[in-house]
Amino acid sequence: MKYEVIFFILNKGHVDEAMTAAREAGATGGTVITGRGSATEEISKAFGIDFRQEKEILLILCESRLRTDIMSAISKKAGLSKPGCGIGFSLPVEDVAGIGKTAPPENETAPTENAAE
Repeated sequence: MKYEVIFFILNKGHVDEAMTAAREAGATGGTVITGRGSATEEISKAFGIDFRQEKEILLILCESRLRTDIMSAISKKAGLSKPGCGIGFSLPVEDVAGIGKTAPPENETAPTENAAE
């Protein structure tokens, strides 16, 4: 199974509504990290968001097939079409551990329990 990690950097106080939208689109959970930006004023203007304010970063690990639906749902709910509301992006995930059993990479087979060493 292929996974992606979705990141949304939102103004403080908007992560709960974003997570609700993500769950409605198929996400099973997420992790919230509190932080504050350190970008220059020029960068803040370029992205239309004040990076110096306190932010909440929402991380969601999901199956690749769910990524577009989850990102669209969060973007709509958080109002990301308006400047200054936040940004979102995703990255492919190479390996995953801790979700049920650790899965071998797709081109390898899992060792059998009775395999001779």
